[in-house]
Amino acid sequence: MKIKSKIEGSDDWLFIEEIPELYSPNTPLSEKNVNIKSLPAQKLVNYQLSAGGLFLVHSTMQFSEHVKVLSEIEGEAITSQFIFYGTHPSNEKTADKEGRRTGSRHNIRYIPSIKGKYPMMPDIEYKYFLLVLSREYYFHLIDQHSLLHSNFVREILKGRYTSYAAKDLPVTTEMKRVINDICECKRNGELKRLHTESKILELLMLQLEQMQSGMAEVDKYMIKQDDLKKIEHARDILDAEYTYPPTIIELAKQIALNEFKLKRGFKEYFGTTIYGYVTRLRMEEARRLILDEKKSIGQVATAVGFNHQSHLTDAFKRYFGILPSEIKSDEEQPLGLNK
Repeated sequence: MKIKSKIEGSDDWLFIEEIPELYSPNTPLSEKNVNIKSLPAQKLVNYQLSAGGLFLVHSTMQFSEHVKVLSEIEGEAITSQFIFYGTHPSNEKTADKEGRRTGSRHNIRYIPSIKGKYPMMPDIEYKYFLLVLSREYYFHLIDQHSLLHSNFVREILKGRYTSYAAKDLPVTTEMKRVINDICECKRNGELKRLHTESKILELLMLQLEQMQSGMAEVDKYMIKQDDLKKIEHARDILDAEYTYPPTIIELAKQIALNEFKLKRGFKEYFGTTIYGYVTRLRMEEARRLILDEKKSIGQVATAVGFNHQSHLTDAFKRYFGILPSEIKSDEEQPLGLNK
């Protein structure tokens, strides 16, 4: 697996690393600090760490003009990505006037060899924390057959680009603490490797816990085996009919389960709502049709169940963070988090 990134038009690599596909606990950690001082970068600092099946980068970036950061992954990868963004204190008045926001977001994705472009606004300080794990490393941390990520694994085994959560979620205080623990660890050698791996597992656990949105209370609502089969049947129906899906009332009748159990059970078992699941299917298919089959936006809208092209455009923008026309012109899928 190879991962690389640089500013469009620049000869300086932010990072370029060859990461072993296999999980290797005996591989020593490799650490690197990169500090690029060139226009239009007002601030660009990278801390990088790599080992067998793992690449980690923590970046702080700020630019004086609009730029694009180019990134590429060759080979299968599972990424856990966090972004924090905010206006620099010296520009707060200008930022407020222009309506810029501060915030944070994160998601977990499976990426099978992909290129992307990140648009960066001027005078905004971005902080990225990115974990890139080989498939074997990820399954070493979280068992492939765990119900925590069964739907996510199903897409991995099909080799299809997918996000664990349909929409990016805000970063919690606990996640920030773990990221800080990883970046400020003073241990060395084997102790640092063990500390880093344990914190990565803790971070993934916090992400999955938040994304499950209620899975922690599963003891209060145990899904019966018969109901579970019906909920899986509901998913199969949505897989086949997501273009024009049945309503929740119709779906509940088809699987002979009441609406409450269907909605509650579906969210707890698959970690997303029925609406979120259908949205993900539609958006991933729309992306495939644009990139692989070179369909027009109008053709794609019809193919994935939107009555108007503008409805697809709005939904695509919310899901991927860019317009369908932008992905079509670049013929690349951005690796950044949904906005």
